[in-house]
Amino acid sequence: MMKLNLILNKLVFVFTFFFLLAIAFNSAKANELKKITSKLRCMTCQNQTIYDSEADFSINIKKIVNQMLQNDLNEKEIIDFLIQRYGEYIVFEPQMNKKNIFLWCFPFVIMTFSIFFLVFRIKKN
Repeated sequence: MMKLNLILNKLVFVFTFFFLLAIAFNSAKANELKKITSKLRCMTCQNQTIYDSEADFSINIKKIVNQMLQNDLNEKEIIDFLIQRYGEYIVFEPQMNKKNIFLWCFPFVIMTFSIFFLVFRIKKN
């Protein structure tokens, strides 16, 4: 009887351990899903994130991202796939590449010209 109790206690411990491990794993995946979908724009909503939106498009993207996370793809691979499929408009932050270098540099160029113009006008007066 004592051996049976010991075996049952060990089984309960093992099942509890694996249950808690599964909960922690699902929680980590849910956090990763939130992190990725918060960086993505819903194509049918007005500048709302995929995570916050309840549109059909957003629900489908959440399913795609969740499936990719289950297949152990990382965040960059998932976002690259979605950009390839839907275009760069799906991400809130434009990527740094040849096509977008103008977007990243233009504010600094304008600021530099403005400073030179301001200094020139001050010296002139």
